[in-house]
Amino acid sequence: MNKNNEPSFKGKPVSLWDKLVTLPQYIIPQHLFSLVMYRATRCEVVWFKNLIISTIIKQYRVNMAEAAEMNLDYYSSFNTFFTRLLRNDVRPISESDIVSPVDGVVSQVGPVTSGQIVQAKGQEYSVLALLGGDDALTSEFVGGQFATIYLSPKDYHRIHMPATGILRKMRYIPGKLFSVSPRTARAVPDLFARNERVAVTFDTDFGPIVMVLVGAIFVGSMETIWAGQITPNYGKVIQQWTYDGEQAITIEKGQEMGRFNMGSTVVMLVGKDVALFNEQVEAEATIQLGNAMS
Repeated sequence: MNKNNEPSFKGKPVSLWDKLVTLPQYIIPQHLFSLVMYRATRCEVVWFKNLIISTIIKQYRVNMAEAAEMNLDYYSSFNTFFTRLLRNDVRPISESDIVSPVDGVVSQVGPVTSGQIVQAKGQEYSVLALLGGDDALTSEFVGGQFATIYLSPKDYHRIHMPATGILRKMRYIPGKLFSVSPRTARAVPDLFARNERVAVTFDTDFGPIVMVLVGAIFVGSMETIWAGQITPNYGKVIQQWTYDGEQAITIEKGQEMGRFNMGSTVVMLVGKDVALFNEQVEAEATIQLGNAMS
């Protein structure tokens, strides 16, 4: 939001070049490529995994000083490095009502308007489609807000709670595995509602919150702390798990709730009773886990 509490939607418009570069993604076997990557990132051949880890650290300038373990020999595979823990003191959790659930870049942020949210400049998509056709849940976000946060390879890839919440339900929604890079977000219509994703609903003191973990090319799997690995291999139909009684666990603000085993995007939806996101939460802004959002 800007100083007048109006949505700020920065970003380059889609170009012919964006469309041409993205075109091969419609053709390649996305899930097969992701399965190959899934296996490669779990390879425990020492020279191979150390080569990949060192390359990523150098190319993306990964800040290993923040890692709980800086010795590369500690990591048995690239995936264990990619999902590494951080030191306890490097991500303080703000006392604000809602905090960032991840490290990343805010690609878009703003209000839910007529059931639509912004994907990229000049492009909107349906909350109903994002949530896999769940009409009842979609209606809970009338007048609410959203934030889409992109995680790059250099980022911390565990996902934490933006507020203390009680787990209500989880939905696996099958789909494509397009890249979720800014270019692809500009060029592929309805990207986040087309890709494979896991939508998790929590009840909080500020109303419902949904965390949509969006898969992408080379994202081998997504996990939650209560269910373990959710993808791959859940097939081509929507699956839903509901939680009540002893299953309705409470997860505190700032605690881990899941992780990407390769990088991707989180789309967070909050209800109308959450205060407007603050002016630091704007498109193209870098954000870290625990930063105040409201």
